[in-house]
Amino acid sequence: MNQEIRVKLAEIIFQNEDNGYTVAVGETDDLQCTVVGTLPAAVKGRMFALRGKWKVHPTYGEQFAFTEYEEIMPETTDGIVDFLASGVLKGVGPKMAHAIVSHFGDSTLSVIEESPDRLTEVAGIGPKKAQAIAEAFAVHREFAEVSLFLQRFDISPAYAMKLYRRYGAMTLQLLKENPYQMIADIRGIGFKKADAIAAKLGIDKNDSFRIESGIKYMLSYYVSEGHTYAEKATLLENTANLLEVSWELIEDALTKLTFDGSIQMEVLEGQEVVYLMPYYKAERNVCAKLAYIADARPKMIDIDMDAMISVMEAKRGIELSEKQKRAITAAVANSVCIITGGPGTGKTTIINAIIDGMTKGGLNVAIAAPTGRAAKRITETSGYYASTIHRLLEYAYSEEEEFLKFERNAENPLDYDAVIIDEASMIDLLLMNALVNAIKPGTRLVLVGDADQLPSVGAGNVLRDLIDSEFLYAEKLTEIFRQAGTSMIVVNAHNINRGEYPQCNTRDSDFFLMRCENENMILATIKDLVVRRLPAYYEGIEPKDIQVLTPVRKRTLGCINLNAELQAVINPPNPKLKEKQFGGRLLREGDKVMQIKNNYQMEWKEYSDYNVAVNNGTGVFNGDMGVVTMIDMVTRTLRVMFDDNRSVDYQFSQLDELEHAYAVTVHKSQGSEYPAVIITLLRTPEPLMIRNILYTAVTRAKKCVVIVGSKDVFYRMIDNEQIEKRNSSLDMCITELVNARK
Repeated sequence: MNQEIRVKLAEIIFQNEDNGYTVAVGETDDLQCTVVGTLPAAVKGRMFALRGKWKVHPTYGEQFAFTEYEEIMPETTDGIVDFLASGVLKGVGPKMAHAIVSHFGDSTLSVIEESPDRLTEVAGIGPKKAQAIAEAFAVHREFAEVSLFLQRFDISPAYAMKLYRRYGAMTLQLLKENPYQMIADIRGIGFKKADAIAAKLGIDKNDSFRIESGIKYMLSYYVSEGHTYAEKATLLENTANLLEVSWELIEDALTKLTFDGSIQMEVLEGQEVVYLMPYYKAERNVCAKLAYIADARPKMIDIDMDAMISVMEAKRGIELSEKQKRAITAAVANSVCIITGGPGTGKTTIINAIIDGMTKGGLNVAIAAPTGRAAKRITETSGYYASTIHRLLEYAYSEEEEFLKFERNAENPLDYDAVIIDEASMIDLLLMNALVNAIKPGTRLVLVGDADQLPSVGAGNVLRDLIDSEFLYAEKLTEIFRQAGTSMIVVNAHNINRGEYPQCNTRDSDFFLMRCENENMILATIKDLVVRRLPAYYEGIEPKDIQVLTPVRKRTLGCINLNAELQAVINPPNPKLKEKQFGGRLLREGDKVMQIKNNYQMEWKEYSDYNVAVNNGTGVFNGDMGVVTMIDMVTRTLRVMFDDNRSVDYQFSQLDELEHAYAVTVHKSQGSEYPAVIITLLRTPEPLMIRNILYTAVTRAKKCVVIVGSKDVFYRMIDNEQIEKRNSSLDMCITELVNARK
């Protein structure tokens, strides 16, 4: 049960200006204590009623950790002087504070609030100064009222600050009229939080604002599942169940949202569907822009491609197939070209040859990939610099507008003759939209990827849709390079993709199936493989190089529990390693972690071998992996060194953006390669019992794959050729465009 203490802030030890987290010394009549919590109004000399609990910190001793606060306005003249002199009112220092209180006594605050023109009675204060003091005091009181009001609804002071910055003096009125407006205006506040506030405020469940917000929330849920639209009938049913309102009211709200431009309703193949407007516009724009780029004539280059390919074959000691040669030539000859194929089919070699041919022909070439790990791999294998697509497009994030934009766009296109994108299966619809917007006609666009892998984490099925439309030149590679053919990982990946059972546990193999029929046995086997067996068998492989993959997040063999189990054996407790508990996770120095959401504002630094910062920037992305290198309990920061040598400091309040990464879901592993991969398979939910999840997992490994689990589950996944169904209409949009041209 929470306690309340009333303190005067005697000293501010630490304060995070972004989120208001504060460590301070508070004084009561009887004691002096350390108080910790979110207190954006923390200024030495001010008084607060704090509600929370006494806790004992292992390093800093007893503290009062508060979750709610309320400012206590001073009543004595000394207290009023301290309050005014604290800096809360801009332009009022200690000298002026004494002068004001000397003149008005204990009525000072009433005068400032109710009769501010009387402040001119004090020497040195004119009408403008009096007005400024009154306005500053009003803002202070307004924010205090807003923050106190929102605490009743479990909205933190940090979000109270965001709301007040957005709405100002109208904050409480707007929230009482339509709390659902927060969803659109304040990132981090979702429908369920707004709906809970609305219920406490007594807003009727049939309120139009509520129904419209519920529809948008449900459509956003479909987007989070990868869909760009929802079938109308399904949307109606699910929204009605969520809101407990009639279909008729939802139909009325859909009509209104259509007229105000929030959604788009269409008929696809005889079925009514509903889009959030940004996804509808993005699909149409990608279709139109690609047609525009494909129609343009690319800059001609003077190079004998056949001779260049022959030189490359001799230099690398390889012999390309006719398909591979055709793919290289097509990439140079066409405005837009898609090259797809599985592992070992030479995609990397083809990328290198395309880059060589284009650069030798005098073209200015950009190479990019959706993730930092994939971009780094291209740089290492090709010798040419590759960036993420976000950096290629020069992303920028407006904190005030909470909006991501790209500096490279239709008005300011990329200044390249050719753009090559690897791992194109990972490109979602909105990123593809930004990319095609920034490519000017006459630029070659080459998309390289494996269309049989899982689709992008974000909404859309871009690569598959582009291939299925048959509008753009596409070359599918099927032959395995001679060198790759010696790897059972590559051979078995192709077997799985064809629905054939792979060869496991052969002599000198790199592909193993270890049959275990219960969770505890699987768990014990995985830990033994990671800590002992694989590092002993493969020279140069350490536990940190081994990636455990699982189809699921929850359950005993989901990544949440696996991470806790693996942390205990790979990076166990150690007096020399600092720790930080956050939610259900215990983060420890040396832990392998992953960023789980895009944070475009997060600052990073890149260090040389001599620990000197040589580069800096902003942006950490979903799927970036690294290691915790430092935890500082004083500054309340945790440092992560990511795989591409970027170092990032997280405030403790930001640790919800990190998860352990000893084990990750197959979806999260996309675009990455690991020396060794362990795949868990047992009692997988039916929607995940599909071939391309297994195929994607297997293709993440370079040296070794070990499947631990049920042989029956393994075979059932191979037999199930269904792919993860997504509602996307890019292919239909392109087909419609092609038919209109005929």
